[in-house]
This record gives sequence, C-alpha cells and structure tokens, in this order.
Amino acid sequence: MKLISTNICKTSDIGVNNNLFGGIMLQWLDESGGVLASELCGSPNMITLKMNEVVFKHPVKVKEHIRIYGAVVNVGNTSILLCLEARRFDFVSNTETPVCTTKILFVQIDENGKPVRISEESRKRIKALQTECNN
Repeated sequence: MKLISTNICKTSDIGVNNNLFGGIMLQWLDESGGVLASELCGSPNMITLKMNEVVFKHPVKVKEHIRIYGAVVNVGNTSILLCLEARRFDFVSNTETPVCTTKILFVQIDENGKPVRISEESRKRIKALQTECNN
C-alpha cells in the first residue's frame, strides 16, 4: 500500500469518549482517497460515489499520529475503487497498528458533473497496480 497522508489527532478532533471522532477519521480517509484517485487518474475531478463499511479496530487518542495508506482494488471505465487503511504510528518503537479500513469508490467527472471515461493510458497503468484488500 502507498502512504498517502499523515494526520495528528488533536484535542478538537476528540469525541465524548476521549477518542478520535469517527467523522474526522472518515474525512481523513475520504480526502486521502480523493488525492490518490486524482493522482492515479490524472484528473482533479474525482468525486466520492460510495464508501463501504468502515471497521474501526482501535481507538485513536490525542497526540497520536495516523498514517493513511491506499491501494487500487479495481478500475472501471469511469471509476476507481481504492482500499484505504489508517494506521497509528508509534515513534518510539517505529511500528504501525491498523486502526481502520474501508474501500471507497471514486468517479471521474466533467465540468458538468457527469461521469467521464478515465483515459486508456491511465487505466492500463492503474490495472498494473491492482491488489487485494484485507478488509
């Protein structure tokens, strides 16, 4: 999986149980996936169509660093399905612990918001990157 982004859990990100609010994590995943989808498809015009089940495996606390990784599951004519995984990074032990995983489907659109075909060149390159997702 490719490292896409790094985030730090701040006090303002915490919910009532002193854990990272799930909505913040969903935002991080969606933004990171959008960045990867845009990079792979060569277009800034990628929108989120669908987010699969999100499995929260471990809580995230204030000051913890989260790394978000992504991989291509599939590419279609106008869409790309990505597997995303957030991992808590421990600077002392230099280890990562999976926090949550999901799959997100992005669609390439034109200036009118209509789906548009991903270029054949991009699709061929993306297909070579496809991998299995463990969620």
